[in-house]
Amino acid sequence: MTQTAAEFAPQPGAVLALRDDLALVLAPNPSAMTGPGTNTYLLGHDRIVVIDPGPAIPAHLDAVLQAIGGRVVDHILVTHSHLDHSALAPALAAATGAAICGFGGPAAGRSAVMSMLAARGLTGGGEGIDPDFAPDRTLADGDGLHGDWGRITAIHTPGHIGNHLCFAWGDVLFSGDHVMGWASSLVSPPDGDLTDFMASCLKLQGVPATCLYPGHGAPVLDPQARLAWLIGHRLQREAQILAALAAGPATARDVTAFVYEDLSPLLAKAAERNVLAHLIDLHGKSIVAATPGICEGAVFHLHPGGLPPVTGI
Repeated sequence: MTQTAAEFAPQPGAVLALRDDLALVLAPNPSAMTGPGTNTYLLGHDRIVVIDPGPAIPAHLDAVLQAIGGRVVDHILVTHSHLDHSALAPALAAATGAAICGFGGPAAGRSAVMSMLAARGLTGGGEGIDPDFAPDRTLADGDGLHGDWGRITAIHTPGHIGNHLCFAWGDVLFSGDHVMGWASSLVSPPDGDLTDFMASCLKLQGVPATCLYPGHGAPVLDPQARLAWLIGHRLQREAQILAALAAGPATARDVTAFVYEDLSPLLAKAAERNVLAHLIDLHGKSIVAATPGICEGAVFHLHPGGLPPVTGI
């Protein structure tokens, strides 16, 4: 039976049965960005699939291998190439002989505007990128895997990062870091793209899942309500940012100070990156302009009458 949020209390290294063909091993990497830690999922019976091996922590590798218990691992699926999800994949592959599957390397799926910003020197922030991630098998949107454990379908959901995948399995969805119940997802340019994030939320509203199993935290038992909240939350944040700019030109840091009250120092940088993501999205919609152009230190201002930007990127 699916665990409720109140019942969800995994201990690092211990196997938590979520249903008779699905178990979780929590990685020992709690933080402000990861919540209680990364959820590593094992689905199937005699032959299994591992989703999100987690961080490269030897004790977590030992715990996952003990949970596997000598069973055949058909695939290692990685939702995205942040270190807390993908870094253990090579060691787990070496120990089990399973192929690593994902959308692509760290820059795969990156939008054109984010590729341009990365080329111009904008670097990511917040969650560590796994620069060496290179799946043995790439999965495109809609690709399926079949086995004794059933069918798994890859759903490309860029936004948190360009190479993010969700995995549909029966009536559930493994949602990685795109949809979590305990926090909204970090969107940190140039790896994260808010325009893509919103489009992916709308895309997931069309997936008939009854439960989401996220990369961190408890199962999400009302996916449609959570997706509606995420979309509404971002639209509310956009309105707050526009209100800040209505008072005059400002940097992303200035806007962050205006929008967020009583912000923990541990989350200040992540909040500023989220604001920057919103500002880039608004720039793409010709609602704001940036001087001298999009960068961390840019000064943003509203376009009078919604005129096209004059500075460009």
